[in-house]
Amino acid sequence: MAIFKTLLVVVQVLSALGVIGLVLLQHGKGADVGAAFGSGASGSLFGASGSANFLSRTTAVLAALFFVCTLGLTLLGNYKPQASLGVMGAAQQPAAASAPAASAPAANGASAPAGPAVPK
Repeated sequence: MAIFKTLLVVVQVLSALGVIGLVLLQHGKGADVGAAFGSGASGSLFGASGSANFLSRTTAVLAALFFVCTLGLTLLGNYKPQASLGVMGAAQQPAAASAPAASAPAANGASAPAGPAVPK
């Protein structure tokens, strides 16, 4: 289970870095980082509007992957396995079951004082 959790953390960090990078590369209304890398060029690899569609779709896919990894990590963090049945099929008693019996008052008739002790 720890290997799966580690794998989810790695995928989550990589998708978060990818979303950050793709958001910075996208062409905004003003001059931004994307214009410095040529995302506004019409003769690019993806065509005049192809880079905007490609970047926005890739950002959406990475954001969805980040969301799924976050939900998976939350579910793995809250996962508590069921108590194992013993070899004979009977549930094993936890060690804390004897604690309430030890805190009961003594059977010799002595009882604890009802109120707080006040020094004189």
